[in-house]
Amino acid sequence: MELNSVKDSTSLLLTDVLVVGAGPTGLALACDLVRRGVRTLVVERADALFPGSRGKGIQPRTQEVFDDLGIIAAAEAAGGTYPVGMIWRDGERQGEHRMFDEVEPTPDAPYNRPLMVPQWRTQEILYARLKELGGDDIRFGAGLTELTQDGEGVTARLADGGTVRAAYAVAADGGRSTVRAALGIGMTGETVDPNPVLVADVRIPALDRDNWHMFPPAAEGGGFLAICPLAGTADFQLTAQFTDGTDPDTSLDGVRAVVAARTHLAADDVTEVRWASDFRPRAAMADRFREGRVFLAGDAAHVHSPAGGQGLNTSVQDAYNLGWKLGAVLRGGAPAVLLDTYEAERLPNAARMLGLSTRVHRGEERRGDATRQLGLGYRDSSLAAETRTGLPEGALWAGDRAPDGPVAAGGRLFDLFRGPHFTLLAVGTDAEIPALDGELVHVHRVEAYAPYGKGLFLVRPDGYVGWAGEDATGPALTDYFKLTRGGS
Repeated sequence: MELNSVKDSTSLLLTDVLVVGAGPTGLALACDLVRRGVRTLVVERADALFPGSRGKGIQPRTQEVFDDLGIIAAAEAAGGTYPVGMIWRDGERQGEHRMFDEVEPTPDAPYNRPLMVPQWRTQEILYARLKELGGDDIRFGAGLTELTQDGEGVTARLADGGTVRAAYAVAADGGRSTVRAALGIGMTGETVDPNPVLVADVRIPALDRDNWHMFPPAAEGGGFLAICPLAGTADFQLTAQFTDGTDPDTSLDGVRAVVAARTHLAADDVTEVRWASDFRPRAAMADRFREGRVFLAGDAAHVHSPAGGQGLNTSVQDAYNLGWKLGAVLRGGAPAVLLDTYEAERLPNAARMLGLSTRVHRGEERRGDATRQLGLGYRDSSLAAETRTGLPEGALWAGDRAPDGPVAAGGRLFDLFRGPHFTLLAVGTDAEIPALDGELVHVHRVEAYAPYGKGLFLVRPDGYVGWAGEDATGPALTDYFKLTRGGS
């Protein structure tokens, strides 16, 4: 049955997956689902996409996700690299401060540093890609008012009068998730810092855009203030810490006052406040990421301090993990038990990144390899089938991220992986390859390549090695496909 028009607010809408929330998580998930032929409806309680810069850092692993989704070129064109920090005191430049060590790109990791793209722009890029893929328009102004589920699906009632019936639903509606509350799922966490923080997108024509300007707290009190030029825009992101018990003033006058008090700039140097908000840094994670046919993803599942730029990135990767599994169950004939691996894989990784964000915020760990998220993997997952023995230290295992690299015939491995399919790589081996569904599994033979060694590697649709072996004899590879695709 076709999805009814989203323009009719009183109709019953029938879809495969209901995504609640049109932030980066929900939009990335919708893109991934739609390209798999899964009918997807996104509902958003706000009247438009989020207008602020809040999550502005796209880590290397998320850039790889964007490469696969077909938006990396747009993200790179819209954003840029982070400027070097500059410490100021008493109106004088004190010296540079580098937030992280720069790493040169390598053949196996072509995206080597964070990319700065304001969150509002990232969402615009994802939204444009969703429409390009044929996704239906987002239903704005449609907050969730009721959610029920049974053995065959989920029914949601919306604030605009509409009703949605879906096979599955995904809560991507933020840290104050209405869906999570409706499911009765608790969230356990801590206050990372009791001091409130003001964040605002501002225009300051009098300030140069060569540095990330940092103003440490003055001796007489007050918190830090930082002003970062937002790549690809005329705006700056202003961040200012206040003492516990203070309610930051987010108005133009309030922002001007804190800038004048803590920097060498005059109040009227701030010509415009385009968006502003305040928050108290906290770290929290949902007690579980699933309740029946409803899944939690992004901030609905885990809330990070913004330090280290892990929140948005972990959230997008939730979507990337869940998307191919929902697609496999709904369109590929995979057993529903595959969906159990979403929480099993993502909850431990989210917990790890949550701890990292907190340590970076508290100055206990520097931004480095861990914040790039290239080392995250799923070795302990039931979807990691490593059939080789005696592997040397540092070898690529099932569950690890599949590295990029050049291909003798031209292009790169990421070109072979790009798309909703599995990829079976025969690396430096003439081992026999069984007959596989060519639409679901793309098979390629490539020369021996150090990051892989030699052997057969089945790369999952989300870019992780699912199965690895010296050859494909025996039931191991066939058994793997029974779980992930309902057969080979």
